[in-house]
Amino acid sequence: MSGYDFIFAGIELTLLPSGALWWQDAALLCVSDLHLGKSERMARRGGDILPPYETRDTLMRLERDIERTAARTVVCLGDSFDDLDASDNLPETEAQWLSRLMAGRRWVWIEGNHDPGPMNYGGTHLAELFQPPIHFRHEARVGASGEISGHFHPKARLHLGGKSVNRPCLLLDGDRVIMPAYGTYTGGLRTDHDVLSRLMRPEAIAVLLGNPPQPIPMPR
Repeated sequence: MSGYDFIFAGIELTLLPSGALWWQDAALLCVSDLHLGKSERMARRGGDILPPYETRDTLMRLERDIERTAARTVVCLGDSFDDLDASDNLPETEAQWLSRLMAGRRWVWIEGNHDPGPMNYGGTHLAELFQPPIHFRHEARVGASGEISGHFHPKARLHLGGKSVNRPCLLLDGDRVIMPAYGTYTGGLRTDHDVLSRLMRPEAIAVLLGNPPQPIPMPR
């Protein structure tokens, strides 16, 4: 399977080109920050009008990852919907699509800051999930270890041919993994931001999304 393989907390993990994380021995697929319904939420609140196709695009990529891995468990690390109303306002076609993806497998919704309450979907709703030896949570905690989280949508700033570009990435050190946002319409926090610099150890790497993903020293 195309991806970036690494050992974390003694287990083998693979970052897929899409930004999903695959734990083969547990048949577990982890995704973070789907932000489904973001275009609807922005229009509802009087913001920019964006093409309303991001939910379909995100679900299409998620469906491909589920099919290619045959995942038995899917863990969504919070901010799965852009807000609580976005989960209620999901078009029927997309709501049914999501329900089909959930059918027949364990599905865990981790609470995020955009979707802190229950949603009108099945699955298990948790503040965080401990599946030994890994703690899955939305936002990284200072001093934690064996932790996989999301929230920050990390992006690495690269200087190429006299120009600067930002690439979504996964951050990795001996204590934690911070995952990239999986959703189609998501911004990001640059890896040289003080928050990420404080969380990540000096030897941390950034794994740039792509096919295949590429590891580099974390830009600071």
